[in-house]
Amino acid sequence: MNKTDWTIRIVAAPPGEAPLWVRQRWVGLDLPVARYSGPREGHGRFLGLGVLTMPRSWLGQWLAVARGRAELVAGYAVEALPAVGILGQSSPEAAAWWRENTPHLIAPKRYLIFHEEVCRIADI
Repeated sequence: MNKTDWTIRIVAAPPGEAPLWVRQRWVGLDLPVARYSGPREGHGRFLGLGVLTMPRSWLGQWLAVARGRAELVAGYAVEALPAVGILGQSSPEAAAWWRENTPHLIAPKRYLIFHEEVCRIADI
């Protein structure tokens, strides 16, 4: 399996700022992994900011990181736009929540980080 083939299966509701009912809708979904930077293939450590409280500008995000507001997350990064599309196939309501409440994230080259403890490498 090469890097472009890595897929994770969400096995538990991920932590985060989205309402619990929205986070629970990720469970059971297979998502393509987009970013790699760690000791294990497909796994990495990322600086994460809350999806609702993160600053909208790149400068604001950089300042938030510099001020220690970012969390170091061990996990998997998936591109937000296709991930929300996959979510929308099984839960249009949860996908709508993401589109309405985090439009700044639902764009190309924007990523959602799923903590490693809620993911498994999918056998597909």
